[in-house]
Amino acid sequence: EAEEAAQWMLDLRPGNVPGLTRGAYLRELFGDLEGALDFLRSAYRRTPQRELEDRAWILTHIAHLELLQGRLDAAEQTLQEALKLFPDYHYPLAQLGKLRLEQGRAGEAVEVLRRRYRAAPHPENLLDVAEALEKAGDARGAEEAFRDFEKKALAESEGTDNCNRDLALYLIDRAKRPAEAPRLAEREASRREDIFTLDALAWALHANGRTAEARKMMERVIAVGTRDPRILGHAAEILKGSAAKK
Repeated sequence: EAEEAAQWMLDLRPGNVPGLTRGAYLRELFGDLEGALDFLRSAYRRTPQRELEDRAWILTHIAHLELLQGRLDAAEQTLQEALKLFPDYHYPLAQLGKLRLEQGRAGEAVEVLRRRYRAAPHPENLLDVAEALEKAGDARGAEEAFRDFEKKALAESEGTDNCNRDLALYLIDRAKRPAEAPRLAEREASRREDIFTLDALAWALHANGRTAEARKMMERVIAVGTRDPRILGHAAEILKGSAAKK
């Protein structure tokens, strides 16, 4: 349905920016990163110069794809341009934090991600700070940030605006309380069936010994052709676990 909607928008008015950005998202989803970049670059060219936030948002997504391709220098340039257009914008700061981690500059990543959390104080953004602190060698700071994330994420877990997907993965991989994860992931999957939510559900099922169900769920996820590193890592582990049980 999403693919049809994006194509309808492009057919209705070829080259319109919302259609191009939705088309880019779908191309990325299906593993066509170059095709997604083509759409985003076209959208950027068509976005008026005065629309600073919109232009910075598009540049952020271009940098995200460049990061996925391992093109760190290109991502750096793109993100600096985005932040020049719209300083302290939390979306490019998130990608810049990831870039700094890829560059082995964990201390700088912490500072960038703290700036992002100050700009957008959502629990999932605090989780990124905690993970960066850990990679920077600040075990005490990381533990405190992880605890704060869990407290804040649980407080909003019953609402529609939540980070249950991240919370479920945290409970499995960090808190070592996998039994609590399926309920959260299943609740989210009943509301939305995007590949990231289904990945979290598959990982929760796998962590609780429900490997056959996890494999079936993960097959749906990877069938679209995604190249997301975390999803592919989960898929490999689930496949390995499934093979071991045969």
